[in-house]
Amino acid sequence: MERENPTTITAGSTEAVTRTAIQAAPRRRPAWVPERWYAHIILWIACIIIGFPLFYAIIVSTQSQGEVFAYKFIPGTSFADNWNIVINNRNLHTYIFNTIFIAIAVTVGKTILSLLSGLAFVYFKFPGKWLVFGFVLITLMMPTEILILALYRFVNTLGWGNTYMALIVPFLASATGTFLFRQHFANIPAELSEAAQLDGATPLQFLFRVLVPISWNTIGALAVIQFVYVWNMYIWPVFIMRDQSRQVVQQGLRTLIGGDASLVYGPLMMGAVIASIPPILVFILLQKQFMSGFQLSRDK
Repeated sequence: MERENPTTITAGSTEAVTRTAIQAAPRRRPAWVPERWYAHIILWIACIIIGFPLFYAIIVSTQSQGEVFAYKFIPGTSFADNWNIVINNRNLHTYIFNTIFIAIAVTVGKTILSLLSGLAFVYFKFPGKWLVFGFVLITLMMPTEILILALYRFVNTLGWGNTYMALIVPFLASATGTFLFRQHFANIPAELSEAAQLDGATPLQFLFRVLVPISWNTIGALAVIQFVYVWNMYIWPVFIMRDQSRQVVQQGLRTLIGGDASLVYGPLMMGAVIASIPPILVFILLQKQFMSGFQLSRDK
C-alpha cells in the first residue's frame, strides 16, 4: 500500500494559505499619515485650546468696543486708536522699560548669588552646613506675601522707599536658585575640583572657568524663571512704590482698567499683548537651556 507524502501541498491548500497570509498582513498606512496620528490629533486639539485665549486677545486688541461685543473673530478697525491710548495716553512703554531694568538686575544678581551659594554648599565644609541648607529649603515655603509687612518696614528703615533698590535688593537671594545649583554641582564629577586644586585655581577661578561653562543650561533655566517672576510682580510694587513713573508693567496694566464701571476691552487687551512680548522673547531665546536645565544628571 502506497503511503501519502505529508509534504505534498495541493493547489487548494496553497490558495487557502495565501488568503490567510493576506488577511493577516497589516495594512500599510499612507506616507502622509504620521505613525501615531491619534497623538498628533490630541496635541493639536490641546494647542488650539491653550492658544485660543491669546489668539482672541490679539483679535480684541484691534477692535472697538462695539466690535468686541459683536463677537467677531476677525481683526477690527481700531488698532491705531488702541495703540495710541496704550502707548501715548497711558505711557505703557515707560512701565515696560522700568520692569525690564528691574527684571534684568534681579535675574543677574540672583544668578550670581545662586552660583556662589551652590558652590559653597557643595565644595566647602563649614559647621552647620546642612542646617543652613535646611533653612534655605524652608524659605521655599514662605512666599513674599507672608513677609510683606515686615519687609516694608525694613526697607523704609533703610530709606529705600519709593526707589528701585526696594524692588531689586530684597529679591536677590533665591532659595530656588541655591537648590538648583547645589543639585547641579553635586552631580559634577569630583575629579574636576581636584584637578583645579592641583593646578592652583582659587574657588572663584574654579567657578567661573570650569563650573560656569558647563552650567549654561541651568543658568538659562533659572534666568527664565526669575525674569518671568519679576515681570509678574504686582503686590510689592503697590506697597513700596509711590512714584507712578517708576512703577512696573503690571501696575501700568491696572491703569488701563480705570475706576469707572465701563471697561474698554480693546486698549486693555492691547496692553496685555504688548506686556507679554518681553517674557515670550526671553523664553524663546533660552528655550533650549530651559528645557534641558532641569536634567540633573552626570552627563550634563
